[in-house]
Amino acid sequence: MPESKTRSQMTMADRIAELREKKKTIRGMGGEKRIDKQHSQGKLTARERVDVLLDPDSMQEQNAFAAHRCVNFGMEGKFVPADGVITGCGAVDGRLVHFASQDFTSVGGAAGEIHSEKVVNMMKASLKTGSPFVFINDSGGARIQEGIDALSGYGRTFYHNTLLSGVVPQISLICGPCAGGAAYAPALTDFIIQTRQAQMFITGPAVIKQVTGEEVTAEQLGGPEAQMTYSGVVHFVADDDKHAMEICKKLLSFLPANNMEDPPMGPRVETMEVEESLNSIIPDNPRQGYDMRDVISKIVDDGDFLESQQTFAQNMITCFARINGRSVGIIANQPMVKAGCLDIDASDKSSRFIRFCNAFNIPLVTLVDVPGFMPGVQQEYGGIIRHGAKMLFAYSAATVPKISIMLRKAYGGAYLAMSSKQLGADRVAAWPSAEIAVMGAEGAAGIVFRKEIAAADDQAAKREELIEAYREKFSTPYIAGQRQLVDDIIEPSETRRYVAMALDALSSKRDVRPEKKHGLIPL
Repeated sequence: MPESKTRSQMTMADRIAELREKKKTIRGMGGEKRIDKQHSQGKLTARERVDVLLDPDSMQEQNAFAAHRCVNFGMEGKFVPADGVITGCGAVDGRLVHFASQDFTSVGGAAGEIHSEKVVNMMKASLKTGSPFVFINDSGGARIQEGIDALSGYGRTFYHNTLLSGVVPQISLICGPCAGGAAYAPALTDFIIQTRQAQMFITGPAVIKQVTGEEVTAEQLGGPEAQMTYSGVVHFVADDDKHAMEICKKLLSFLPANNMEDPPMGPRVETMEVEESLNSIIPDNPRQGYDMRDVISKIVDDGDFLESQQTFAQNMITCFARINGRSVGIIANQPMVKAGCLDIDASDKSSRFIRFCNAFNIPLVTLVDVPGFMPGVQQEYGGIIRHGAKMLFAYSAATVPKISIMLRKAYGGAYLAMSSKQLGADRVAAWPSAEIAVMGAEGAAGIVFRKEIAAADDQAAKREELIEAYREKFSTPYIAGQRQLVDDIIEPSETRRYVAMALDALSSKRDVRPEKKHGLIPL
């Protein structure tokens, strides 16, 4: 406001000039020096990240003039542009999203009462409009000067994360520090994308050293590799901020805006080509592995899929893709790792992915090559029973179209857990190479023919003979076909066409379930 004029003397031109100056100050964030420091660390600013994420000229900022009311520890009268977080809405590929982007150049992006209230307001707007919520994290943590008010802000954020869960997709991007209580908000969202410049953890290296004596760097403790490969907290690792925004946009392209809509359709084709190379993809040696990603790339549109938690529980693959334009969630055993066995981490990884897809009307395609649950003392002590039960629960509870393809091994309880007919699969097809049995022929023969083997003069030869006899009778898909546990036995080359036709047929699926508040998933 011009010093020579009182407010009553100001013209509209004066007031517009004042508004423009205030907006310029807010958009200047923490100042050029702090912005330069952000850039020197290989990071974009809060506003630059939003610009990369959203379609050009689609951003509508909200609550830009919000200001803290703290008067403690030097905060009285201190101006914090946008109170350290940019909030608003915009379009990603023409579709509405709401967002919050923390500004590390303004008081380290520390979250206080108003800061968190701005974030919560956007979450409420997401619920009101049925649009995804994207939270870009880059913060030093709670604003200590605000004490319990800052803590209360975190609590309200967690509460609304839970309200949004299963209603609209929630995506967190970790583009800087995310420590302490702040890490729980991303953990309550559906997907976490972390850049290689960022760290997230509950207690930092200094506290760990003080309490336990362990020495660890921030990168070793909370870097993206640690939080994906070891903990499974992170779903996608990005090289930098721009790459993180690209992953976010691609992820959103597979998802509906909310739980009342179907996922967006991609291009359709009238004639489905046969993929002959699939007929030779399974090795003749049943002990030899192969890369399940090669199978996935040959049955999805353009060979393109987005894999989640790529380096966590690598014996299980979870990814989004399209098959003849329809978004699908794919769950597949990976024979290249632990022979595709189900273990604790693989069970957790797949069951959460299944429940997300079911919540947002995304059909499930399951590719099966599983020799069983992972044996071992540590697996048993770690709770493989309750963790494996999560898969049984998740598939049984899912009401979206469920299509399963049995490629090779499907043994015992693991056969059931991988979306079998008994758990409500709508379509089950098997390749001629499928072996559907209680257990592998080697193990079964040792039990069923124990006495015959023991009585033989040449026990080794007799054992091999009886193993082959068992395999001929039971280790095929044809017995399952006779029992109608397999709907069809198909050539591998027909898989893409089979799945596409099944998806079309099941697009109007209705699943009637008993009324209840909710089931109790195993812990």
